[in-house]
Amino acid sequence: MSTPSPTRIAAVLSAEHRHRLMNLAREVNFPEGARIFDEGAPAESFWIVRSGTVTLELPVPGRRPAAIESLGPGELVGWSWLFPPYVWQLGAEAMTPVRAYEFDGATVRMQMDADPAFGSALGHWVGRVLAHRLHQTRTRLLDLSIPRTSPVL
Repeated sequence: MSTPSPTRIAAVLSAEHRHRLMNLAREVNFPEGARIFDEGAPAESFWIVRSGTVTLELPVPGRRPAAIESLGPGELVGWSWLFPPYVWQLGAEAMTPVRAYEFDGATVRMQMDADPAFGSALGHWVGRVLAHRLHQTRTRLLDLSIPRTSPVL
């Protein structure tokens, strides 16, 4: 039995703030294997997964990108839209067909500025997600840096 993620939108935002955010959404679909964004590209939008799986990746020189985390329903894909210079810090790929809600970052930031309570709630949610992703990234990088040896028999 898996525990629901403490970073999922329903676990963090009140019904009022979820409703307000969802009024800004549009539905989008990504086929399996689609690149949603790449590290270093402009971060103008973000998504909340409705169904499917998105993998966050970190480029590793001389190797394939390292999978950092798999995201599922209710989880935020992308936080770089909230912080200048609005550039993606990771990459994201649809590992299965994905249905998602897409949000325009500039529009959401304007709404956050116009309503401090809404802005604070979203900022705390994204901050919680960011802290979680930082931990996941650090853990994955440590795992990649440990040399693998055969067990001694």
